[in-house]
This record gives sequence, C-alpha cells and structure tokens, in this order.
Amino acid sequence: MQRYSRLKEVILKKLKDELSPSFHYHSYHHTVDMHESAERIADYEKIDAYEKELLLVAALFHDAGFIINQENHEQHSCKIAREMLPDFDYELTEIDHICVLIMATCMPVNPKNKLEEIICDADLDYLGRSDFKEIGDLLYRELFERGAVNGVDEWNQMQIQFLSNHRYFTSYGQNKREANKQGNLKRLMEE
Repeated sequence: MQRYSRLKEVILKKLKDELSPSFHYHSYHHTVDMHESAERIADYEKIDAYEKELLLVAALFHDAGFIINQENHEQHSCKIAREMLPDFDYELTEIDHICVLIMATCMPVNPKNKLEEIICDADLDYLGRSDFKEIGDLLYRELFERGAVNGVDEWNQMQIQFLSNHRYFTSYGQNKREANKQGNLKRLMEE
C-alpha cells in the first residue's frame, strides 16, 4: 500500500493544480468524495485488499481526463494513468485492470463484475444522499456554463429522467442509498 499512498498524494495534487475551476462538479472534491465512497462500498462488500487498491487507484484517476478534455475524458483518464502508474511500480496487467475500471464509468454504465459495480455506484453515490441538492447544483452550474442545459426547468427534467432510470448495483447502494434516492426523486417531481 506504500505505492498507493504515494500515488494518491501525487494524483490529488495534480487534480487540485490542473483541473479547470470551471469544472464545478467534475472537480478535485468530486474525486475525493467518489474515492471515499468507493472505499466505503468496497469495505461493505468485503473486497480483498489487493482488489480494493486497484479499485481505489481507478477512483482517483476516473475523471483525471478532464485535465485534457471533457470529451472522452475516460480515455484521457486512462492515458494519464498509463503515463503515471509505472512510476509507482504498477505493472502493465494492473494498469490494464485499472483502466477497465475507469472505462466502466462511461455513461450509460454497464458494469460486468463486482469492482465495476462498486466504481459505478461510488461515482453516483450522491444521488442517494442528503447532499444531493448541493452536489446537483454544482453539476447544473457546470452544465449551464458550458451550454449543455438551458435553465433550471430543463435541468430538473433531466434529473428526474436520470434518477428514474438509474439503479444501484451493489448491496451497499441498494441498502444504504436507494430509499434516499427515491426521496430525492420525489422531491424533484413535487417541485
């Protein structure tokens, strides 16, 4: 885990220094939040230490591609991971596995195994939390400033559709987040 600890420090500094402040949602803070969620879910799902390390590395890199370009950012995230990880003694097979996990976060998600389920649930953990509105407001601001959404009404409709179609894959998500997500959806529909 020493390589992981060193890597975590370096990649978080890179994100803090190099991500554009115009990414209000896809920010350093989102990566830290998603990483903490991945760790919490992995512990709940009893993932072994080695697989958990690879999962957490993927969590740290999953949106690093926004440094390069928001389009196809997952591929860019893998490019950054492939450039950095050998310096921290990660082997090619481990890097390939990490990149598969990063790519699992591409929308629409379609996880094929437990680790992919965890990273997908961690990325959208906030949908079932009490800070849903605050985090959603950051995403709205980011999308609005980029012209991807025209106003609050359109945004609320997008959120209603997204939450209606979203599902948690892990038992953690289903047991700890689903009920709150349904509450968040109900509040949006009432607005």
